[in-house]
Amino acid sequence: MPIKFKLVERKDWSKDAKEGDKLFYAQPVGGEIISFEELCESIAEETALTSADVKACFDRCSRHMSRHLKEGRSVRMGEIGTFRPVVGSKGAKTKEEFQVATMMKKPSISFIPGKMIQEAREKISFTRVKDPDETKADTPDTESPDEV
Repeated sequence: MPIKFKLVERKDWSKDAKEGDKLFYAQPVGGEIISFEELCESIAEETALTSADVKACFDRCSRHMSRHLKEGRSVRMGEIGTFRPVVGSKGAKTKEEFQVATMMKKPSISFIPGKMIQEAREKISFTRVKDPDETKADTPDTESPDEV
């Protein structure tokens, strides 16, 4: 199923844009959210596990991942991908001037998708949703999905 998007006019942030220039950008529309419970039920239907077993596994998984990430380790989650801590700081002119308490930035967690998820990403297609005020004369040939 293609991802639906609409076109939204916004400020042109490109390097040589003039003041007041605008461009149209794609914005996703109506992405459905799959609940945690629904995901666990789907996994349970394809395995010998119950939904409660799946939830317990995810609970333990997030607890252990959290511990390893706090200790600076990357966590490889099989076909899902790899989670790793990312750190950064402000700069100091000398090593002696560097102050951990004030110069370290808040760490983030980076996710690198596994092969299966990367392949899914490559197969995503898009379809444009017209605004109600658009007419067929304004936008020819938009009936079929725009695949990218």
